[in-house]
Amino acid sequence: MITKMTGVLTRCRHDEDDVRLQVGPIEYQILVPEAVRRQIQLRTGQEMTFHITEYLEGNSSGNRFVPRRVGFLHEHELEFFELFCTVEKIGVKKALKAMAFSVKTIADAISRQDSKWLSALPGIGPTTAEQIVTTLKRKVTPFIMLSAQPAPAAEPVAPNAVVEEKSNGKKGKAAKKAEPEPTAPEPLVTAADGKLIEDVYEALMGLGHNPIEARAKLDALLMCGKPFRSMQEAITLIYSTKG
Repeated sequence: MITKMTGVLTRCRHDEDDVRLQVGPIEYQILVPEAVRRQIQLRTGQEMTFHITEYLEGNSSGNRFVPRRVGFLHEHELEFFELFCTVEKIGVKKALKAMAFSVKTIADAISRQDSKWLSALPGIGPTTAEQIVTTLKRKVTPFIMLSAQPAPAAEPVAPNAVVEEKSNGKKGKAAKKAEPEPTAPEPLVTAADGKLIEDVYEALMGLGHNPIEARAKLDALLMCGKPFRSMQEAITLIYSTKG
């Protein structure tokens, strides 16, 4: 069984629930939830690693089975997905559709037994929301405590960044620092900035948009090419752009 795949993301479209990953000469189809798709949709051409689970999808007659792979950016997301699938009448496809928010956000709603909020998730109605709470309310605490994104590793400091010179047996002033590389302009926010993208999406939901409207507005923002470096800037751009 495959548990992790690393390759180049070759396809990720806003209107599809799967992506394509090139691993050597082979391209794989990987199903992803909406929360993952939002974070990677502008990373086509970059190397990525997915935590994978597999299942067989069969037709109604049961005479044909197709292998499917489901991928997540973090191992705890995969663990939560597998836990979510233990709820009665929630299969792989329904779980994927429902995971439109971060694991921490959904787990927090389950913990506080907010069935009304859960019923607004794609494909989840009031009855299923109640079942989710009943089944998982005592099992989601570890996911609430998890951080959505690991902190990036600090850049190592070059050991020869500063050189001291001595003159006549006395310590002189610190030598000039190594010539710095030309500073590139601060990059625009892209889908790689997953936490900010997630925050903007949830803010749109909090402003009264349904998941479809929020997704459309966020997709339009990411594709317009205009810079934003905070949630406030993003929301301002969304509502100042006509059409």
